[in-house]
Amino acid sequence: MATLQGMNGIDLRAVVAELRELLPGWVAKSFQFENRLFGIRFNDRDHNKRLLIVDPGKRVHLVGEFPTPPKVPPMFAALLRKYLADGKILDIRQYGLQRIVIFDIGKREEVFHLVIELFDEGNIVLCREDYTIIKPLSHHRFKDREVIPGVEYRFLGQDPASFSEEAFGAFIRLQDREIVKVLAVDCMLGGMYAEYICRETGIPKESPARDVDTVPLFQSLARLLDRVEHDRRPAIGETGCHPVLLSQDNGTSHFESFNDALSAFYPGNTRLSAVTKPGRKVLAKEEVIRTQQVAAVRKFTERVARNERVVAAIYENYTSVADLIKVLAEAESHLSWQEIQARIQAKPEGPAARIVAVYPAERAVEIDIGEKVKIVVREGIEGNISRYFEEIKKYKRKIAGAKVAMEQKVKAAPKRKVVQPVRPNRWYHRFRWFRTTDGVIVIGGRDASQNEELVKKYLEGGDRFVHADVHGASVVIVKGKTAHMEEAAVFAASYSGAWRSGHFTADVYHVGPDQVSKTPESGEFVGKGAFIVRGERTYFRDVPLQIAIGLEIEPETGVIGGPPSVIGSRAKFSVLLKPGQFEPNDTAKKVLRILRDRAEASGLGPLKHILNTEAVAAFVPPGGSDLLEMP
Repeated sequence: MATLQGMNGIDLRAVVAELRELLPGWVAKSFQFENRLFGIRFNDRDHNKRLLIVDPGKRVHLVGEFPTPPKVPPMFAALLRKYLADGKILDIRQYGLQRIVIFDIGKREEVFHLVIELFDEGNIVLCREDYTIIKPLSHHRFKDREVIPGVEYRFLGQDPASFSEEAFGAFIRLQDREIVKVLAVDCMLGGMYAEYICRETGIPKESPARDVDTVPLFQSLARLLDRVEHDRRPAIGETGCHPVLLSQDNGTSHFESFNDALSAFYPGNTRLSAVTKPGRKVLAKEEVIRTQQVAAVRKFTERVARNERVVAAIYENYTSVADLIKVLAEAESHLSWQEIQARIQAKPEGPAARIVAVYPAERAVEIDIGEKVKIVVREGIEGNISRYFEEIKKYKRKIAGAKVAMEQKVKAAPKRKVVQPVRPNRWYHRFRWFRTTDGVIVIGGRDASQNEELVKKYLEGGDRFVHADVHGASVVIVKGKTAHMEEAAVFAASYSGAWRSGHFTADVYHVGPDQVSKTPESGEFVGKGAFIVRGERTYFRDVPLQIAIGLEIEPETGVIGGPPSVIGSRAKFSVLLKPGQFEPNDTAKKVLRILRDRAEASGLGPLKHILNTEAVAAFVPPGGSDLLEMP
C-alpha cells in the first residue's frame, strides 16, 4: 500500500507490471524539477507519450503532466539526456521485492542501466552494461558498498519472495522472532501485507517463525504476487493507495490502473485518465487532504512507538551501551573519528562489535541492540535517552496538532507569490567563473595573486589547466571532466591580454595538473602568477573573444557571465561583449542599464539588490568593449 511517505515493494511490483505492458519504449527527454524530483518522457510501443515521475526515496509512477522544468536542465538531468535520449527501453525490472527498479536502455551498441532507489533517502544511478557506475545523483560511501563513479553498483540483501518453496521454508525457520515481523521486514512485505498473509493462512501473527508451517505461507505469498501482477484492483482508501484490495472498503475510489491511482493520490499530480468507470468517483481535494492528515497521524504515531522501543532497548542494555560510550570517549581523546571508523571497520570487537555505522562528523555511532540506535558520544548515556524522550514529546505534540486540524473544515489555501531564491555566495564567486553546458565549474583568476592561489590551492587531479597563448592571461581551471572544453577556451581567451590589445581571436591550450609547475630551470625566473608548463599541450586555434553577461532567474537569481553559448541559454536576458571602444567602467554601467531596463519591462522590478555595478563589473573583460544586446 502506497502512503504519502512513499511506496513499498508490493506497490513497485504493480507499477513495474503496468510499465512493462507499454514496452518497447523510446526515451525522449529527462527533466529535473525542485527537491530532487525527476521526470522521464518516453514514447510507448504505440507511440503514445508517457510521463514518468521519479521522487527518489519515495515513489515512481506515470503522471498526466509534469511540473514546469527550469529553462536550463541541472547537471544530472543533462547527463541523463546525453546518455539516454533516443535510447530504446528494452526492459523494466524490480530487484526482487526491494524498492529498486532498473530500466535497461539500449543506445547504439551499448546498454545502460538506470537504477532507481526508493529506500532510505533514495537515489538515481546511471550505470554501464556491466553495472559500472557512470554517475549517481547522490554519492555515498557505506560500510558494505560505495555508490560513486567508476565502481560497480552492488545489489544487497536476499529476496525470499523469489525463493523456491524449500528455500523459503528454510529461510523462515532460521529467523528468531514473530512470524509477522519476519514477513514484514525480512520478506519486505510491510506490516499490512504480512498481517493479511497471517490472517489468510490462519497462522497467529505472534507465532515464533521457526515453529510455523511455511507451506501455506509460501502459497499465500505466491497468490498475492500473482494478483498484484495480473489481477489488480487499484483503489484509494482511508489508509492509502492500494494496487489490490485485501478487504471490502465501501469508502474507496477505484481506478483503471495503479499508475492512475498513484497519480491521483499524490498531491500536485494530474490524473492520467479523465474518466473513471461509471459509479466510481474521483477523489475530491478535501478527501486527499484528509488522507494526508490521517497518514501524518499514523506516521507520527509510528515514530513515537519507534522512539519508545529505542529507549526501552537502551535501558535493557544500559551497561553495555555505557561501556561503549566510555570506550569511544577514551578513543577520541587521542584518535580522530576517521581513525576510529577505520579501526571499527577493520576489526570490530568487544562493545564495538554492535556498531553498524559510524558518523565521524557528528561524533556518533549506530548500534544494533534489537533496535538500531544512534548514540552521540558527547551526550553520554542519559543525554542520549533524553534526546529520544524529546523526540517522543515532539511527535506527540504533532499528533495532537494534526487531530485538531482534522476536526476543522478544509479551507482553500490562498495563492502565494513565488519568490525565486537569490543565489547564495559560494567559494568560487570571488574569482571569475561560469558553469559549462554540462554543469562543470570553470574558474579564472582576476589578477596575479588569484592566479597563484588557484594553482596552489584548487588545481587537483582530474582538473584541466587552461591558458591563452598570450602574455598576461587569466589562469583558468576546469574543475572536472566536461564535454565542452571549447567553452572554457572562449573564457580563457576573453580574459587575457588579447582583449586588451584589441584582438578578436587567440590561441588557447590546456594541460593536466601534473604539467604545471612553479619550479624553473636553472637560470630562469618565474614571477608571481606565472607558471612553467611542461609536456604536450592540446590547442584550440583562433578562439573568438566574446563574453555575455546576463541575469539568471532559475534555479537561483543572480548575475552570470561567460561564453555566449552558455549564458544565452541560461539568462533571462543578456548582453554580448566583444573587443571595442568603451572602457571597462563605462561598459559595466552600460550593461547594468540594459539589464535593469529589461528587468523592469519583464515585470521583475529593478532588482537593485542583485543588479548592481559590482556584480556586473566582475564579468567585464580587461580592455575596451563594444556591446550588443542579445535576444
